[in-house]
Amino acid sequence: MKIFMRFIMLLLLSLLSLEAADFLMPDQAFKPYAKVNSKEEIVVGVKLGSQIYLYKDKFKVKIIKPKGLSIENIQAPKAVEHMGDKVYFNNPEFLLTLKKDSSLSDIQNVELEISYQGCSEQGLCYEPTTKIFKLNIDTSKFSGVTQSQSKSQSKTDLIAETIKSSSFLVVLLTFFVFGLLLSLTPCVFPMIPIISGLIISQGKGITTKKAFMLSLVYVLAMAVAYTIAGVFAGLFGANLQAALQTPWVVYSFSAIFVFLALSMFGYYELKLPDALVSKVSKNSNRSGFVGVAIMGFLSALIVGPCVAAPLAGALVYIGQTGDALLGGTALFTMSIGMGMPLILVGVSAGKFMPKPGAWMTLVNAIFGVLMLGVAIWMLEKILPFSITTFMYAALGLSFALFLGIGDKEGHIFKRSVALILFLYSLALFMSVLAGKPSMTQPLGFLKAKEIVTSSTTNANKELHFTKVTSLDELNALLKKNRGKKILLDFSAAWCTACKELEEVTFSDSKVKEKMSQFVLIRADVTNNGAKEKALSKAYGVFGPPAIIFFDTNGKVLQAKTIVGFVEPNEFLKAL
Repeated sequence: MKIFMRFIMLLLLSLLSLEAADFLMPDQAFKPYAKVNSKEEIVVGVKLGSQIYLYKDKFKVKIIKPKGLSIENIQAPKAVEHMGDKVYFNNPEFLLTLKKDSSLSDIQNVELEISYQGCSEQGLCYEPTTKIFKLNIDTSKFSGVTQSQSKSQSKTDLIAETIKSSSFLVVLLTFFVFGLLLSLTPCVFPMIPIISGLIISQGKGITTKKAFMLSLVYVLAMAVAYTIAGVFAGLFGANLQAALQTPWVVYSFSAIFVFLALSMFGYYELKLPDALVSKVSKNSNRSGFVGVAIMGFLSALIVGPCVAAPLAGALVYIGQTGDALLGGTALFTMSIGMGMPLILVGVSAGKFMPKPGAWMTLVNAIFGVLMLGVAIWMLEKILPFSITTFMYAALGLSFALFLGIGDKEGHIFKRSVALILFLYSLALFMSVLAGKPSMTQPLGFLKAKEIVTSSTTNANKELHFTKVTSLDELNALLKKNRGKKILLDFSAAWCTACKELEEVTFSDSKVKEKMSQFVLIRADVTNNGAKEKALSKAYGVFGPPAIIFFDTNGKVLQAKTIVGFVEPNEFLKAL
């Protein structure tokens, strides 16, 4: 009996020791943690209990929020082979490198989810576990697409980074130079006849000093308007161009230029008609300056330059940091740089204006025609291209007749200009009748159809863009074409640089051949409605033109993003 009792006691003790064995509770076996290092990277690790290991394929980590922040790369420790599986021992630690899109800035509240499963070497396996960690991450410390790719940023991001990291004076100088470069783009050209016509309309009493002051007022008003619009666009993510491109605004402003042109032709004085044209009249010095300021302000908003990389960079900076003061100052300086050539043109118009007589009549007529040209140029934003081309042709033919194309006693130079203008305008008219209007190759429809070899097929065929106007339509196309290279072109009917991109860059044979390797999608933001705004905002686009590339995995190649017009050779490099 004593032996039996002793056996029972030993058995109970054995069971108790086994029960108290060294099986740890889950919270003792696995102690996960997450923290942010000085480089704004996330360090994730799991402290393991004695004889505990972690399955490699069961360890998962992801960012739940905010949207726009994701994991670019995970540096993991080396796993070892254990009973046919890859596992981690010795407190594994992981380094997460992050990436963000343009919608994020400053310090963000981040929710990180960690999932894992492991076992004890004593034979117990634990259930899968998920933990949530909340961290604060300063996203302003890494710009562009990723921290690891900070040297591979788009021009827009690099310009935004320049504002962030440079001194105040460097920012001003940089954007002044940007403005000078932008003054050479076609979007600024329509302002040249405007400022010249305003100076000429002041009459024979204009002095060089007054011409300079009027030009300066025009440019300052333009800069103020552009700065205000830019700051609001940056703060609220609005499309800078689209807000004032509605038909009634375009028609109204075109009418102003028609009235100005008719006054140049001598049909009436600028002080008539009453309310509208009196604002730009020369009744007094005061009204002259006020009228020029009004025209400068409106020109910036409606005729003004297209979205380009410097402008987009400033808007990205304002949107990310909320620093409207520095961003607005950069935009104002850029506008002054854009206006410098306009000041020179205005002063020249005042200084070299001929004395009253036949030459003065001709000069007024030339600027009247230029004003009508600006009016037609504005109508291109809302009217079919065939109609505006016909209007250009009619204007050119009329002016050729005015110059005296058939006047045998006229000056040979004037008759030569009239003949060239007549022939070109006639070619424009023929292109409209042929149904293929073109400003650059009006007689292109006469070309015989070429026999195309297989090597040149792609270069000669027309490019086909699939049009989308909403984020849902775009996402469906991206999903459908996963595995292919994709080019997304943000465009609008009222965007001048978009048309230049279409006619100059996309029509280049080498560009067309290379673009045929891409799935081509066009985001049409002409209407600028709620769905178009959502589409633009999703990709950080402040206005067209903007071209975004996707790799075969559907990932945006942020460093390759193009904003504004680019020449064919530069575009080929991106392709």
